[in-house]
Amino acid sequence: MGFPAGYSEVLLPKLLITTLSFLGFFGNLILSLLRLLGLSSFIEPGFHEPDQPESGPPQSISSAAALIREMLPVLTYAEIIASTGPENEPDQAESCAVCFYEFEEEDEIRQMRNCRHMFHSCCVDRWIDHDRKTCPLCRMPFVPEELQEDFNEKLWAASGIPDFYSEYSPITNF
Repeated sequence: MGFPAGYSEVLLPKLLITTLSFLGFFGNLILSLLRLLGLSSFIEPGFHEPDQPESGPPQSISSAAALIREMLPVLTYAEIIASTGPENEPDQAESCAVCFYEFEEEDEIRQMRNCRHMFHSCCVDRWIDHDRKTCPLCRMPFVPEELQEDFNEKLWAASGIPDFYSEYSPITNF
């Protein structure tokens, strides 16, 4: 046997879900009409539409992300091709593995130090801003082994902790 189920428990959630779906559809319809009529300024300024990407950089970037960005300079695709030479050009990627757009000569590119993969700077910067510390393609660390100690020292200094403990004195026995 089982527990008896009344129809009121089944009907109420379906009615609630149907009502909420209708309200969501009605809200999207009004937003579309306002946008169509050029009156999108009536939308609240803090409102972000779900199908529109957020513009601008994130509010705060971690110290590690800022240091990684500093370590990976931005170059144009033409500069990278010129620095590698024509004999290595077939080895270079022709498109960004994040957005799949082909590289143009004037595109700003960040080339990874360990694996040498290339990405549009805006694509890999979003990856870095989410505190990812590895290549989006092969997961190799952004910071090479020989620079890891220097990176950690800079990160420690940027955190402000050394200033807090600078007046540290050893504990003496009472």
